Amino acid sequence: MASMFARLFTVTPKFHSPLKPSNFRHSTPPPFLIFPRTTKFRCAKTSITVIRAISSSNVDVVTKTSAIKPGRAVESDSLPSDVRKRAMAAINSSGRRVTTGDVASKTGLNLHEAQKALQALATDTSACLEVSDDGDVLYVFPEDYRLKLAAKSFWIRTEPFLEKGKMATGYLVRASFGTALIASIFLVYATIIAIALYSETDDSGGGSFCDSLTNVYFRPDSLFRYPRQQVMEGNGEMSFIESIFSFVFGDGDPNHGTEEERWKLIGQYIALHGGVVTAEELAPYLDVDTKNMDDDSYILPVLLRFNGQPEIDEEGNILYLFPSLQRTASPQRSGLKEYVRWADRAEGVDKFFKENKWQFSKTNFSARAMVIGLGGFNLLGIVILGTMLNMTAKPDGFISFVSNIFPLLQIYAASFFVIPLIRWLFIQNMNAKIIKRNRAREQCAKALDSPNLSLIRKFLNARDMAQKTFISQDKIVYSTDKDLYEQGYETQEWDRRFEKIESCD
Repeated sequence: MASMFARLFTVTPKFHSPLKPSNFRHSTPPPFLIFPRTTKFRCAKTSITVIRAISSSNVDVVTKTSAIKPGRAVESDSLPSDVRKRAMAAINSSGRRVTTGDVASKTGLNLHEAQKALQALATDTSACLEVSDDGDVLYVFPEDYRLKLAAKSFWIRTEPFLEKGKMATGYLVRASFGTALIASIFLVYATIIAIALYSETDDSGGGSFCDSLTNVYFRPDSLFRYPRQQVMEGNGEMSFIESIFSFVFGDGDPNHGTEEERWKLIGQYIALHGGVVTAEELAPYLDVDTKNMDDDSYILPVLLRFNGQPEIDEEGNILYLFPSLQRTASPQRSGLKEYVRWADRAEGVDKFFKENKWQFSKTNFSARAMVIGLGGFNLLGIVILGTMLNMTAKPDGFISFVSNIFPLLQIYAASFFVIPLIRWLFIQNMNAKIIKRNRAREQCAKALDSPNLSLIRKFLNARDMAQKTFISQDKIVYSTDKDLYEQGYETQEWDRRFEKIESCD
């Protein structure tokens, strides 16, 4: 068991000498105000809540890798750019007053990532922390927190320019590969013509021709003249030079970023339904095996990500409770208490998570045919040139230069068709798996459109257990933007609570 790294109150079965808050009247703010959680002690007629520090086995940000430590110049620079942006978007959508659960449910981040992001952003933007009477920590950000963060972090200020530079570099790589095809065709067929003419002239004449060919044709501007004419044709469509790269290497993962959207959908669904759901409700968003739906193991990643736990209802059904997503700092409608048909409940939201199939290339048919034609033309020239070079005794000048780089031209010409062939086989295999997963999730969604009686009762029990607690301002007992002695929660109230705890003994 992980040990507690900070604790204000030590509660044992026997309360012989409790440490009362009155003993800390002249001390600094207690450590539980930074990482609180609640523990409830119950006796026959009393339920008392004591705030204590969080354990390292639960949400221990301090001992995790890349933990937030005091003294760093800009804590937000240690966050991944995507995590920081998603957390800031959730903060803005929540009115700049959030809990860790709010950020996790709206972004799909796991609770550890959400808390780490909030702590880093709060440190860098001078946000204040609020603690409720139940021990919930709220992060309240100022209106200009984005400006403060940008003014403090050089990395964040330069990030937009780096992203533009990354896009420009990607375009140059794609354009360079396409330009290489044009250059290869030029070199191959220019060399074929040179060898043909060289064999019909004497040695001096041949040298003169090769020199003139190099001076006239082998110029950098002549290699890039054709690509520049083709770069921005059409209404924002892919240029011909880019289509060459797309044909060979494809256009990247079509599901890039969809995994984050999947977790975002799951988090929002759980929060909307009061933090209590069934496995069947989340099945349309997960990777499931329709042949073994009685096994709820597919929901384990959700439990780990959002700190969920199984609960047994009165009828013996397994429901899944997510306490961190039940408490919010944003006023919104509470979880659904009544059963609603899946088709109505999912209105405006994807009924199931659908992966995108891989495409061989996003180029249109005419551009693809032109690319294949030029690639075949280049390959034919390589075969002819290889035969002619073997028959040439002592190539010199331009012919000698092409002879030296001929292995590279052969590799380029062969890979122009070998790579797409391998990629096509890979895409067929990937799409078959994607179709199978999409079909399984769709079947789970259809099963929710017409559930049987036992499943309806299971849904109703989940709605009965659901709750959504809005942490309003009147529940705040401590805030870092006020002096400790100005807080409205008197120490006598804490003494009264401890007296009740002692009475349970």
